[in-house]
Amino acid sequence: MIKKYFSVFLSIVLVLLALTACSSKNGNQSKHTVITQAVTEVIEDQSGFKLSYTQSDSLNPFQSDTLNNQVVENLVFESLFVLDESYEPQPMLATSYSYTDSKTLSVTIASGNKFSNGDELTAQSIVYSFNEAKGSSHWQNSLKPIASASAQSETVIDFKLNYPNPNAHKLLTFAIASTKTDKNGYPIGSGRYKFGEGNGMVYLELNTKKSDFNPRFTKIPLVNIASEDSIENAINIGNISYTFRDLSSGKSVKIQSNKKAVNLNNLVYIGMNCNSGITQNENIRKAISLAADRDAIVKSAYQGFAKSAVSVFNSSSAIGKQTAVFSKNADLSAARQAIDLSGVKSEDLKIDILTNSNPSRLAVARLMKQQLEAIGFTVTVNKEKNKTYKYKVKNKVFSLYIGETKIPNDMNLNSFFTYGGATSYGINLDSGKTAKAYKGYLNSENEIGSFVLNFTQEMPFVPLVYRQGMICYSKSLHGDMQGYVDNYFSNIQDWYYN
Repeated sequence: MIKKYFSVFLSIVLVLLALTACSSKNGNQSKHTVITQAVTEVIEDQSGFKLSYTQSDSLNPFQSDTLNNQVVENLVFESLFVLDESYEPQPMLATSYSYTDSKTLSVTIASGNKFSNGDELTAQSIVYSFNEAKGSSHWQNSLKPIASASAQSETVIDFKLNYPNPNAHKLLTFAIASTKTDKNGYPIGSGRYKFGEGNGMVYLELNTKKSDFNPRFTKIPLVNIASEDSIENAINIGNISYTFRDLSSGKSVKIQSNKKAVNLNNLVYIGMNCNSGITQNENIRKAISLAADRDAIVKSAYQGFAKSAVSVFNSSSAIGKQTAVFSKNADLSAARQAIDLSGVKSEDLKIDILTNSNPSRLAVARLMKQQLEAIGFTVTVNKEKNKTYKYKVKNKVFSLYIGETKIPNDMNLNSFFTYGGATSYGINLDSGKTAKAYKGYLNSENEIGSFVLNFTQEMPFVPLVYRQGMICYSKSLHGDMQGYVDNYFSNIQDWYYN
């Protein structure tokens, strides 16, 4: 029995050592040039493609609060980069980037870019938009690693970083907007469409400055629908043509239109109290991870709209694929062996799982109760109102808790491994090996494999699944729907009706 447990662990060690040996980092002076493709001309189609928006919310990308409006704004504003389905940065306005030193990221844009009103889009426009975005509710958290931006010329912007970060360019997905508004008071962008209004209607119309963009939908009416339930009904009955749902409420969604799963960087995990109770024991923590049936959680708690977390990082990303060490399915035999190694007596295998009332996370807690009881634990699920849940997590009044956090686009895990981090509760930051190894990775003192090896040995928390969202669109709408988060209309020029 013990031999099998060590065999499983040894295989993980060998994989991680191979990663450490094979991984490499870009030099600070490396230059990255991006290549663009021309878009094929298409025939205009006036078939009534419609989107929902929230009239009571702003359409200014630095002031809007609703997902509804943020989706619409995706057609009006561009960014320096946009991430694809694999979380790899693709160029929008950026033409190249380089890290001129460990804490300076330099980005170049092409000259001649214009806003939809004909004004020049320059490096100064990028700096203005960065400062606005850094103070907005939408982007302020993701931009915390970047201290400032400054224009070095009309086409070059330097971003000063708060710490060395070779993936900081992945954070440059904020909207670029003009300092001006149009005649109707709407914000101005450089995207494929611009805002317009007339006859009591708000709509999107083609940005004629985009000469290489020839979609079938030249005018897109915006329908005022604020309620989440009403949006779902509107797509079902055809009042709107397309919507994106992030499924964050955890409620069951009854969508009768066409659907497509969209990767999110939202990690659902088990937080563990590494400083008290039986979860101080790292073998108990390993047993909990081994008992987790991640695929069952995907299917049952998230109705298939999630991916098993086989790595600490999103398995859709390159770094997630490189560092895959966890099984999608439970290994109850290895979990029992880990308990044997812990030395904890069977009568002491008592544990509680804290959760809030989010239906999906409550379902995760109940599934984990079943899975842990299968290896000998006595488990209590404590469902609390959100305010009480947050208080108990912050004050470490838990053995385990079911948490969810949005990992930044650069895959940074500082929220787990720094003091004051929003997801650091219960993790041993003073003497823990994982926190030290992660800091060493960020400072280029060790490779990613070393961090993951320490993580699997110590198991400070248990990655379960990465949640997904859902694109919903009319059954009469055709085309290869290639929308992604923050790039929902990736190839809208190829969409058409029968």
